[in-house]
Amino acid sequence: MLGMILCGGPGKRFRPLTETTPKALFELKDGYTVTDRQLFQFKSAGFDRVILLTAHLGDKIRKKFGNERWGLKIEYVQEEKPLGTLNAIRLGMETARQDAVVSNGDVVADLNLKRMWEEFKKSGCQASIFITRMRSPYGIIELGGGRIKSFKEKPLLDYFINAGFYCFSKRVLNLLEKFKVGNIENTAFPELAARGQLAYYKEEGNPFWMSIDTAKDLEAVRQEYSNRTDKPWGHEKVLRLDRKRMEKLLYIMAGYRTSLHYHKIRDETLHVLRGVGWVDLEGSKRRRFAKGSRIHIKPNTIHSIIAARNTLLREVSTPHPEDVVRVKDFYEVR
Repeated sequence: MLGMILCGGPGKRFRPLTETTPKALFELKDGYTVTDRQLFQFKSAGFDRVILLTAHLGDKIRKKFGNERWGLKIEYVQEEKPLGTLNAIRLGMETARQDAVVSNGDVVADLNLKRMWEEFKKSGCQASIFITRMRSPYGIIELGGGRIKSFKEKPLLDYFINAGFYCFSKRVLNLLEKFKVGNIENTAFPELAARGQLAYYKEEGNPFWMSIDTAKDLEAVRQEYSNRTDKPWGHEKVLRLDRKRMEKLLYIMAGYRTSLHYHKIRDETLHVLRGVGWVDLEGSKRRRFAKGSRIHIKPNTIHSIIAARNTLLREVSTPHPEDVVRVKDFYEVR
């Protein structure tokens, strides 16, 4: 499968920083850039090839990533003069001549790329857009009876927005050739929608999503990654670690599973905050879980957590973060 990342924008809102550093190389945490996150995401979903669509400071991006990352083959299409997202995608599709997933290079999202791709292939459409519910940039006020009833801090609204990941059939190239330049949101997408050829994909549970458009956005993503580690199955966040106990949040995407592993001395309890799935426990049948379930796992018990739907777990255990013995990994990256 083929992925492409749009990483050629000039990043005008971040000047003067982007005069020397492209947005694609902004770090979420030490040594881990926005593009690293997306490459890891593509590899975790089973992709084996990614084309970086570059323009502004493209030489620095090429120097950083070279021809391979995490087993992904990396290629480059350099746009000499930025002419909008449509032209960059058109150049990439002309090079690839095959169906592809394209991402905006400044989006960080907990997106199940594998499932999005599968649903797109089933749709028969020429393109598909990942959508997410819009969050109000401000707190809102609820009114009633001539009075203020309540306040809500930046709630999710009943509207969906373009979340910056797209699936394209190679058939769409004819339409891209028609427009050639401009932003794809204002050119090809409206025409595809009018033809009934534009599908969509959304994630249940509204997991983390952020487009890095301002310095405030960048700071918010860095705050998210201050205690977060990405995994091929989702991510984990350390909430507490002291002499008495350790607490983590585990987010596991639908259809994915953790490694088969055990802990020599760590004693842990899983609290299911959201989702449906099961835990494979050595020597016993699978134990199903749903929201509200509580699962105790004793030391030296080989187990793997499997998500049937997007799952959020709170793991409470004894404080032994390095006490993990992997028996089997199910993905090429970890």
